[in-house]
Amino acid sequence: MLSIAKNFKNLKWIGAAILIVVAIILIYTSGSKQNTTPDTMGILIIGLLLGAVIMFLVWKLASKNNQAVVKENSHTVVESMRKVFKIVFAEGHFNELYNFEETKKVFGFIPSTKRALVIIKAKVLVGYDFQKCVWEVDEQNCKIKMVSFPEPEILSIEPDYLYYNFDEGIFNLLSRDDLTRIQANGKKQVELAAIKSHLPKIAADQMRTILTEVVQSRNWQLEDGYKITEPDIRALPNTTQA
Repeated sequence: MLSIAKNFKNLKWIGAAILIVVAIILIYTSGSKQNTTPDTMGILIIGLLLGAVIMFLVWKLASKNNQAVVKENSHTVVESMRKVFKIVFAEGHFNELYNFEETKKVFGFIPSTKRALVIIKAKVLVGYDFQKCVWEVDEQNCKIKMVSFPEPEILSIEPDYLYYNFDEGIFNLLSRDDLTRIQANGKKQVELAAIKSHLPKIAADQMRTILTEVVQSRNWQLEDGYKITEPDIRALPNTTQA
């Protein structure tokens, strides 16, 4: 849009210049006492033709420059499919401020630093994989006994990366591998923050409540429901900034 507006502005200036030239010629000829009408008319016609040709060429050049050639190709390959039984019980939205900084010394003594400040907006879904659940069914006594139950886990993270404040050294530039590492480390920070948040507890409470209600609706009993627990955050590694 900016290039189109700029070209249109240039055309207006060219047209205005031609009109000014024509006006000057008319004023000059009207003030002259010599009878030079045929020559003047010839000059006017030639000037108008040249102006028209110039405007046409400029318009064609601007139109050619504004034409964009876009080529898109897409190939989708299905790698694998399998049945899963995963249910989401909690959803959270996180904003992670991730600061990346790396300094190396050129020739062993000249420091060169590259930095990147990234804001990661992510939606995190926490739930259970029922394929990891183990229980025993006592149909005679209408009981379901929890043998082992997995901890709530992060089923998916949907991150959106917003990059701010790129700062590169002359001999230390940000590469594609750096951006990939920044995204991976930032996503890991979001994962750790989600596990340390209240999402696992919310998911565990939801699971316990729903299982109890479903079992009781069938006039059954759920035993060892206490085994539905959230992760122990004390066993998790501390978050670190690169």
